[in-house]
Amino acid sequence: MSEDTTALRGAADTVLSRLVGAEPGAARLREDQWRAVEALVAHGRRTLVVQRTGWGKSAVYFVATALLRERGAGPTVIISPLLALMRNQVEAAARAGIRAHTINSSNAEEWDGIQADVAAGEVDVLLVSPERLNNPDFRDQVLPKLASTTGLLVVDEAHCISDWGHDFRPDYRRLRTMLSDLPPGVPVLATTATANARVTADVAEQLGTGLDGGEGAGALVLRGPLDRESLSLGVLGLPDAAHRLAWLADHLDSLPGSGIIYTLTVAAADEITAFLRQRGFAVASYSGRTENADRMAAEADLLANRVKALVATSALGMGFDKPDLGFVVHVGSPSSPIAYYQQVGRAGRGVDHAEVLLLPGQEDSAIWRYFASLAFPPEEQVRRTLDLLAAADRPLSVPALEARVDLRRSRLEIMLKVLDVDGAVRRVRGGWTATGQPWVYDTDRYAWVARQREAEQDAMREYASTTQCRMEFLRRQLDDEQAAPCGRCDNCIGARHPSEVSAAALEAARAALGRPGVEVEPRKMWPSGLDAAGIGLKGRIAPGEQAAPGRALGRLSDIGWGNRLRPLFADGAPDQPVPPAAVEAVVQVLADWAKGPGGWASGAPDAPERPVGVVAMASRRHGTLVQSLAARIADVGRMPLLGTIGYAGGEGPGAVPRSNSAQRVRVLHEAFQLSPELAGALSDSPGPVLLVDDVTDTGWTLAMGARLLRRAGAAAVFPLVLAIQA
Repeated sequence: MSEDTTALRGAADTVLSRLVGAEPGAARLREDQWRAVEALVAHGRRTLVVQRTGWGKSAVYFVATALLRERGAGPTVIISPLLALMRNQVEAAARAGIRAHTINSSNAEEWDGIQADVAAGEVDVLLVSPERLNNPDFRDQVLPKLASTTGLLVVDEAHCISDWGHDFRPDYRRLRTMLSDLPPGVPVLATTATANARVTADVAEQLGTGLDGGEGAGALVLRGPLDRESLSLGVLGLPDAAHRLAWLADHLDSLPGSGIIYTLTVAAADEITAFLRQRGFAVASYSGRTENADRMAAEADLLANRVKALVATSALGMGFDKPDLGFVVHVGSPSSPIAYYQQVGRAGRGVDHAEVLLLPGQEDSAIWRYFASLAFPPEEQVRRTLDLLAAADRPLSVPALEARVDLRRSRLEIMLKVLDVDGAVRRVRGGWTATGQPWVYDTDRYAWVARQREAEQDAMREYASTTQCRMEFLRRQLDDEQAAPCGRCDNCIGARHPSEVSAAALEAARAALGRPGVEVEPRKMWPSGLDAAGIGLKGRIAPGEQAAPGRALGRLSDIGWGNRLRPLFADGAPDQPVPPAAVEAVVQVLADWAKGPGGWASGAPDAPERPVGVVAMASRRHGTLVQSLAARIADVGRMPLLGTIGYAGGEGPGAVPRSNSAQRVRVLHEAFQLSPELAGALSDSPGPVLLVDDVTDTGWTLAMGARLLRRAGAAAVFPLVLAIQA
């Protein structure tokens, strides 16, 4: 090692010691960490680091930042995907004396001040969410300045660049622009823990860190073994959801330290959180629906061990850093071994032993299919969007496009971002425009990605049932050539956790999961953009035409009633009378609803009048189910069955889009009618009515039915459905 290299190594270890809170020079970079730092600082090379979770990838870019700043380089820009990661990174940087700030969706009021500090040289590290890269103002005004002054560009969780991977995010493709604008010699670091060989090669290509002698040849690619010696993996196959909840209640206290309980859906996270709290556990729910302030509080509580666990969806994923996290339990299998490896990697970073346990569920495959349905849209929908943008005389906003394109907003936005990356559209102030550049629908690639998703699902089923080493299985899924039996998992040394549950816990779990009733929020605003479809509805739905808050027996995505109701609505399921158990549960829902706050039997001074009758919604697929449910409710409640809201013209609207609200309202507008008999009954007895349907998704069928009933004289409309789709 030359004198200059020796001095650089010593300076690097000094920064690392500050970062980890050790005495000066007491900490020392691992060999591959040092190789990455040396490549970035001494040689200005582009480096791709694929190393296991907890290996210390953030130490590489913080150490490199400190050394580069000492040499007069500009600030480091870190493209970082999650707010949890950003908050952890800002705190870690401060420990090393590195001034770090973040620009993301949660701190818009600070952006101007932060950008001024960057211009004044008072920021060492700027963390930017990938979504900012395609914000028109940021892209056109801020990004070019950043690119020209950046001393180091870091792409964290770089597997998001690749649509061959499990967590592709089109916003990451905007990095091409920033990379092309970087001055010569500016180092680039890409890091990830969850990339197989195919994704690694694709990420390298996207970043210009070519592996085959092309542009960017000579870049350093550091790929290490993916074993996590602190993790003990296991699988418990339990009979049903009640047994899984009971197992948590009986055994959560025996798991080391505090940890994370992952679920596949928001509904499951809320159910498990409520149940465990009832059983006396300090837990908190964490999902994409959790408010930002509540997320921060939950993260802080877990970091300080004030809670035993966060019950989380994948919203708590990449980058959350708690070195002493003692366990990760999955209630339900992720659809990908790579995603699973990433999530279990939250545990055991700074402790010798952490427990990792998978509790697969019967609902897993159905949930996988739902998320798979959100893949890149068919070509005809993409072409229609391009045609609309090309024909428009001004930029079209996403709401304006929703009224013309049969796609949910989230799916429409992702499609537009992909088209933007491909050069076919461009985001500008006011919306989106077509560029006129030719665009080809890559059918083969999208089909290949879909097949890969199916293969990943099969691999997760195999992981749950294999008798071979589980860590070796995961490592081979990530193309780790050094994969070998770990000697720690349940298949290597035997099961460490009993599958038995106590009778008391099982009874409580069954009661919690069997407790029916979920509120159905009524629609109060018309979707924007309806005028483009020739429908004169906008703004707030008139109070005299709105539905009241309603009730559902359960959500199809939950692990309680969802598991019981899902077979009724599965593809190919016969249309049949409502099962007796569901009728009993609906009666309980009605009783609780009537006596609860705002219910007609609550005794409150402003309580509504008791419903005077029952009305059913027409249903082409589940007509027998809906009619039998309405009849049973009328019979039990001793109310008349007033009739059915039928289809206008008798045929109905045909296939109703299950996509965005504007499309659904466009199709449902004037699709229903009241028979003279039903209209007459409402006129004769203008009290409240129960409106019965099978399932609600967007809520617009109920809104349209309630509007008709209110206009015909119903004093209030209380929707009652078997299931909520979400």
